[in-house]
Amino acid sequence: MDILRDIGIISRVLDSIANIEFKELKLTRGQYLYLVRIFENPGIIQDKLAELIKVDRTTTARAIKKLEANQFIEKKPDEQNKKIKRLFPTAKGNNAAVYILQENSYSNSKALEGFSDEEQLEISRLLKRVKDNIEGDWEQVKKGHRRTY
Repeated sequence: MDILRDIGIISRVLDSIANIEFKELKLTRGQYLYLVRIFENPGIIQDKLAELIKVDRTTTARAIKKLEANQFIEKKPDEQNKKIKRLFPTAKGNNAAVYILQENSYSNSKALEGFSDEEQLEISRLLKRVKDNIEGDWEQVKKGHRRTY
């Protein structure tokens, strides 16, 4: 059984659908994920956003730069430490995030169609365990360590 292959297929299919549907918003590949996390966590800093999404800081910096250039988000200095820049959605970003969350809700219910409430909870519980199992490796690999196969 290769559960990761199925998870990858599900992820790529949903990502492809989202990229097509969000094209009208002028959001490029994957930017919608950053925008929604900023919408859900207004005032988040770039490092925490990278950690939340599980990507490197360079990738996050590029996405933030594009979102800011397209006026989906804005950076504001922290009130105590002006060197720290906090990320906030603009009105345009808020509207786009609401639309994206509606698509996410639809995709979630479509993916779970025909599953009982109990089965949905079980899938959620099991996928959380899978995520928890692999997060430790992510933390080690991003620090430069190699996994032993």
